[in-house]
Amino acid sequence: MILVTGAAGHLGANLVRRLLADGEDVRALLHTSRDAESIAGLKVDGLVGDLQDAELAAAAVRGCRHVYHCAAKVSTTYRSNAAIFGANVIGTRNLLRACLRERVGKVVVTGSFSATGIVPGGASTEEDPFNPLLQHLPYGFTKAAVEHECLKAFAEGVPVVVAVSTAILGPWDFKPSRMGQVLIRFAARRIPAYVPGGFPFIAARDIVEGHLLAMRKGRPGQKYILETAFKTFDEIMDLYASVTGKPRPPLRIPPSVMSVAATAAGAIMPYVRPNADQLLTPAAIQILAMNRRADITKAKTELGFEPTSIEAAVHEAYDWFVGRGAISPGRARINAPRS
Repeated sequence: MILVTGAAGHLGANLVRRLLADGEDVRALLHTSRDAESIAGLKVDGLVGDLQDAELAAAAVRGCRHVYHCAAKVSTTYRSNAAIFGANVIGTRNLLRACLRERVGKVVVTGSFSATGIVPGGASTEEDPFNPLLQHLPYGFTKAAVEHECLKAFAEGVPVVVAVSTAILGPWDFKPSRMGQVLIRFAARRIPAYVPGGFPFIAARDIVEGHLLAMRKGRPGQKYILETAFKTFDEIMDLYASVTGKPRPPLRIPPSVMSVAATAAGAIMPYVRPNADQLLTPAAIQILAMNRRADITKAKTELGFEPTSIEAAVHEAYDWFVGRGAISPGRARINAPRS
C-alpha cells in the first residue's frame, strides 16, 4: 500500500492517478469530506482527517510501505499563521513520527521553492540556504521548517527525501490552484491586467514523475528541485491566449503600481467579499518581480529527471477545465502540442 496525503490537491490528484495507472494499491488521505470528488470513482482506500491529529497520522501510515506527503496549506498572505504552521509543520512532524514507528520503507515529502535560498541574478540550487533574516511569507517559513523536520526524521532513521515543487500547471486541478483560477478567468476575459515578472513552472506530469523518481532513486536526507521551465508572465499570457482563443489582457502594469492596488484590495476584500480568494496579493507580486530561477542539475543527474513541456501542460489543463464546464471553449483555439 502507498499513502498519498493531500490527495485532493493539484499534485496529489495527479499522483494518485499515476500510481493507480502503474498498478499500485493507493490510500488517499483527504483533509475533509468536501474533497471526496477528487477520488470519486477511483479504486483507492480513502481516508479523511487532519494530520495534526497524531492518531489519524498513525492510522494513515499503518500498513504502507511508501508514503508521499503532498498535503500542505498554501498561502500568499500574512494571515492564518497558526493554521499554516499547524497544517504544514505539525502535520509533517506527526506523519514522519508515524513513519518511524511503522518502519515505512521510504517517504517523499513535497517541498517548496520558497524554502530554497534566493540567489540574486542567478539560479537557486539545493545547496543555497534559506535565509530567515529576509522577509518571507509565513508559508515560506513553514516549508523551511518542514525541511528541518525531514532532516530530524532522517537523523532518527526515516528514509525521507524532499522533492521541491515549483508552480504547477496541468489537469486534475480540483480546488483549483491559483494558476488554474487565472486560466479560468482568462478564458472568461475576467483578467483586465497583469504584472510582468517570471517564475519556474512545472507540468503536472513532471512533478509527478519527479516524485516517483525521488522515491526510486533519491538519496535519503537529500532534496531535489523540480522544474519544467522558467516562464515570464508575458509568455504565460501569450500561451493562455493561444490556448483559449481569447485576447491577452490589455493592461501590463508595473509591479510597484500593481502592489499598491493589491494592498488596497487586500484591505477591502475581507469586508466586501470575505470568502473570495485574492489571486494577486502584494507578496505574490513581489515573488513574480524577483524573476527567480531554478537549477535542476541535481535532479537530472541523480534522478534522471527530464522535463517535458509547459505548453502541453496548459493545453491539458484547458481541456480538463472545459470537460468540467469551468471554461467555455474558445472559437479560435490553436491545436495543442502533446508531450
